[in-house]
Amino acid sequence: MSVNAELRSLEIDIPSQPESLVRLSLLLAEEAIDLGAIAALIEADMALASAVMKAVNSSLYGLRGRVESVQQAITYLGTREVAAITFEMGLRAAFPPAAELEPLWQRAARRGLVMGRLGQRLSVDAWAAHSAGLFEECGKAVLFRHAPDHYGAMLRAAGSDTELVALEHAGFGVSHDALGAALCESWGLGAVAVASVRHHVAVQAGGEIALPAGRRSACALSAITRVLIDDPEALEAEVARIAPQADLDLALVLRAARQVREQLDAALAHGR
Repeated sequence: MSVNAELRSLEIDIPSQPESLVRLSLLLAEEAIDLGAIAALIEADMALASAVMKAVNSSLYGLRGRVESVQQAITYLGTREVAAITFEMGLRAAFPPAAELEPLWQRAARRGLVMGRLGQRLSVDAWAAHSAGLFEECGKAVLFRHAPDHYGAMLRAAGSDTELVALEHAGFGVSHDALGAALCESWGLGAVAVASVRHHVAVQAGGEIALPAGRRSACALSAITRVLIDDPEALEAEVARIAPQADLDLALVLRAARQVREQLDAALAHGR
């Protein structure tokens, strides 16, 4: 069943994409990307620019000196990572602040960063991978906004996302992976990112990547990133399971994953 059909009869609102992100998407889609225009767009929204700069200067990125402008951030981190941070801040701003959601946003930032850098090293679509990581759990924010008390209890009760999906279906008739994919579609993310968000729970639980060959890369990186962050001892086994399904070279994936993990650990250590 398609995402749209699954959601058609439900009364769960999906927030619309902020206008600043719509304009940013148009700039990113241009054949010749105008870095100055991207910086100017972000800086024109004071709240967004402030949030982006705070994120750029956090321990997650481990920059040696403090970045003072969006243009400088682009110089140090590149367009993709600054654009992804902007999308992250826009996504967070689409939902009311809630302590229960803060761990979700923190995981999203780290996961998106890791997936994007893995994609870059493996010569797959790094933007699709980064955005898929950022939006992977956004369906949880949708359900929390819809029913904070009820869904908050579900979050506390579930021992895994697989258990959570079962509770969500019983309580709401839809799960966060479907809602997240719907939000991705409505915000104009590409098919590869949408597919990853829609199928990540099943794949991370040990399932096959049941997608066309051209849409498997981000979902594969999602499963690898989960293990890389949460259970690095199981990395080799997970890469052996996942990489062939996405036509990725096992040795290259392992090397890239270890490099990204070392880079992330060094950044977090530097930021302490």
